[in-house]
Amino acid sequence: KRPDPVLSVTIVLCGICQWCQRKLGKRYKNSLETVGTPDSSRGRSEKKTIKLPSGGKMVNTASMPGQTQHDESDRKTEPRSSVSDLVNSLTSEMLMLSPGSEDDEGHDSSSRENLGRIQFSVGYNFQESTLTVKIMKAQELPAKDFSGTSDPFVKIYLLPDKKNKLETKVKRKNLNPHWNETFLFEGFPYEKVVQRVLYLQVLDYDRFSRNDPIGEVSIPLNKLDLTQMQTFWKELKPCSDGSGSRGELLLSLCYNPSGNSIIVNIIKARNLKAMDIGGTSDPYVKVWLMYKDKRVEKKKTVVMKRCLNPVFNESFIFDIPTEKLRETTIIITVMDKDRLSRNDVIGKIYLSWKSGPGEVKHWKDMISHPRQAVAQWHQLKA
Repeated sequence: KRPDPVLSVTIVLCGICQWCQRKLGKRYKNSLETVGTPDSSRGRSEKKTIKLPSGGKMVNTASMPGQTQHDESDRKTEPRSSVSDLVNSLTSEMLMLSPGSEDDEGHDSSSRENLGRIQFSVGYNFQESTLTVKIMKAQELPAKDFSGTSDPFVKIYLLPDKKNKLETKVKRKNLNPHWNETFLFEGFPYEKVVQRVLYLQVLDYDRFSRNDPIGEVSIPLNKLDLTQMQTFWKELKPCSDGSGSRGELLLSLCYNPSGNSIIVNIIKARNLKAMDIGGTSDPYVKVWLMYKDKRVEKKKTVVMKRCLNPVFNESFIFDIPTEKLRETTIIITVMDKDRLSRNDVIGKIYLSWKSGPGEVKHWKDMISHPRQAVAQWHQLKA
């Protein structure tokens, strides 16, 4: 029997990838010709070439000798708060927060979420018919991993061509990465260059699942003076994958300090993305409880057949000692069940002290209202 419709929440923790960067190179070995090793970040040059449809090629030249790269950002651990700091009051009344409500400050802030910014330069050599793009650095990137950091890298496209792309190296555990990598699009006539859009996508590398988009920048090259190298700082915008919204999930969290537990209630979803050919999905929800870089426990709901607005009303209890709350992450993944192939990910939610503004607000509301189911709508993310 299903439990009473107490608000439910899915808990998932995401591991930090320690995969060596050589794995990245293997993906493109059929299309890229690489000189040097992926780890040669100092004092060596690296080139990657891709033949363009126009007959030109793209070259990646790594940072030159003498340039300093910073692979690690300073990280500060938050001091542990006492139980008295975590628990403020006892009440049995439910808090219901939904997008667009006056009380939901989290959604207002998340709509203006700071995704960081990126510095790059662009120029064109008319004599050599070569477009040069240099990815320099990024600042104030958001943390995508449960540990409060990210492993960022940049993909470079000349839209509308999406088949040919180049990538920077992955900077481990760094929210202010320095790349200083130069990419040359050789043999590219100017009249074709000005028809392209320079598209930069910053992603967080993830060993266990798909890379998480951080933000993007796009600039039509016909709006730039390419006669000389120009350097730009651009604010990152939310990535648009062309698939539209992935939908929303309503869930609640209830923290019991005396019982050292959290009840996650998966209530319902709305406007889920259709993943099947028939224009529907067979959604279910996975909840992972993570502590530091370890997966502790997994639970999941039943599958709702052919439904884009499913009602689950399933509750899960996770044992979490108070002293481990700051290192705990609940990862909620809405999946589409597929009998003939691998199940598809519709969207994810990361709940912890260090997630996005809306997620952090929900987490803190849970702590400040013990023994009370605190419900909130969350936008599913890629």
